[in-house]
Amino acid sequence: MRQAEIVRNTLETQISVRLDLDGSGQGRFATGVPFLDHMLDQIARHGLIDLDVQAKGDLHIDAHHTVEDIGIALGQALAKAWGDKKGLTRYGHAYVPLDEALSRVVIDLSGRPGLTFNVEFTRALVGQFDVDLVCEFFQGMVNHAGMTLHIDNLRGHNAHHQAETVFKAFGRALRMAATPDARMAGTMPSTKGAL
Repeated sequence: MRQAEIVRNTLETQISVRLDLDGSGQGRFATGVPFLDHMLDQIARHGLIDLDVQAKGDLHIDAHHTVEDIGIALGQALAKAWGDKKGLTRYGHAYVPLDEALSRVVIDLSGRPGLTFNVEFTRALVGQFDVDLVCEFFQGMVNHAGMTLHIDNLRGHNAHHQAETVFKAFGRALRMAATPDARMAGTMPSTKGAL
């Protein structure tokens, strides 16, 4: 059972994340940040991950702590759910378009946190959501999941579309990387013997 539950409580946020890597793409979200709920739903749906994220944060200040801490908790849940990574595909990639926008995401479940984020949003806000928080979300996640993640928005002029293609592509790339490979059963996908 590749499932995990993480509870993260700080003076700034109270967060619970539950996920099932072998789910059907069902999502339940109440973060207080509606655009983030919409983006988390893309990860669940396109990653075929059952994902439940509940959060209360200091939104009277802004959404920064809530978004970053959800990324941290999601990263911890992913690391717990895939365990020692024996038998996993390890690498994943996806290109996803949405109208004029196109993004590419490439993942390595390497055990080494690293984010390369090349997204030049065409505006600073989508509704009330500060697009700078997209990078903060992924940085928190990769730091705690122990993955290398490359995100490139190749084109797009609608910031909503740019963000949505990033999250959809991440979901699809994650599904590929975290899928067991029957030929690798019980084997570590690394010449080091550890990830």
